[in-house]
Amino acid sequence: MIIRRPDPIPSSEITSEREYLGRRDFIRAAGLAAAAALAAPSALVACTERGESSGGDVDQTADDKPNSFEQITSYNNYYEFGTDKEDPKANSGAFKPLPWTVQVDGLCRKPGKYAFEDLLKPQQTVERVYRLRCVEAWSMVIPWQGIPLADMLRRFEPQPSAKYVAFTTVVRPSEMPGQRGGFQVLDWPYVEGLRMDEAMHPLTLMATGLYGKPLPNQNGAPIRLIVPWKYGFKGIKSIVRIAFVDRAPPTTWSLANPNEYGFYANVNPNVDHPRWTQASERRIGEFRRRPTLMFNGYADQVASMYAGMDLRANF
Repeated sequence: MIIRRPDPIPSSEITSEREYLGRRDFIRAAGLAAAAALAAPSALVACTERGESSGGDVDQTADDKPNSFEQITSYNNYYEFGTDKEDPKANSGAFKPLPWTVQVDGLCRKPGKYAFEDLLKPQQTVERVYRLRCVEAWSMVIPWQGIPLADMLRRFEPQPSAKYVAFTTVVRPSEMPGQRGGFQVLDWPYVEGLRMDEAMHPLTLMATGLYGKPLPNQNGAPIRLIVPWKYGFKGIKSIVRIAFVDRAPPTTWSLANPNEYGFYANVNPNVDHPRWTQASERRIGEFRRRPTLMFNGYADQVASMYAGMDLRANF
């Protein structure tokens, strides 16, 4: 069951980390007793109330527990604030996520410049517990809050000729030290994109919070993309532009190194990174590595979108 709450979430409804984990254990115990009676193939099993599942690859990680708020907010890749995992938390204090606007343009009938509050107002906030798998072979489990991307995109009435959605991150060198100086690790702004069917998939989320709190700066405040079956670098942060386009848009890591980072970036344990294996991963907070699941465990929900594709060529 997907939790739907009005936006913003009232403070009385915000669950503490301890209560969150404890309630999840209770729900899992109750769910085991009723699993046989409640199994439904059409259910969106990968994003239930506490991340539980009723079938397929997802079952293999049904005992996953969310990482702590401290882990999620202290171990990040966000090169605009620095290249070390600790840099985003240490260097993002001066970043101002509000007020915020997002430019919507391209092949749609309702383009415009939308204030953050107006962008969210028509939609209902949902809670999703998703695995996050980094291309560097580490992973987390994160309780996000946000809006299904499909709900947001329909509002702008994309034209039939729109085949892709392109996203752009903010450029603020005065607030983002990683964007300053003579040597830059990446070209700015950070850009990403999805095929239209990927963007409209029910699992794809525009996240605005985690653990019942607004997104911290280091996690992509105030709004970021979550595509749980893809490697984490697809999850572009601090989005300032959404564009509907008719061809695959450029993406930052593919531009930086196309031999290592493809447009699709689907989690695939059978296709190694040129410099390390993708067959296993290190869950933050654990010592032993665990097997990586195809499409990060969401194969039942998303594999059909890539039927007939060579996933080694389209990596």
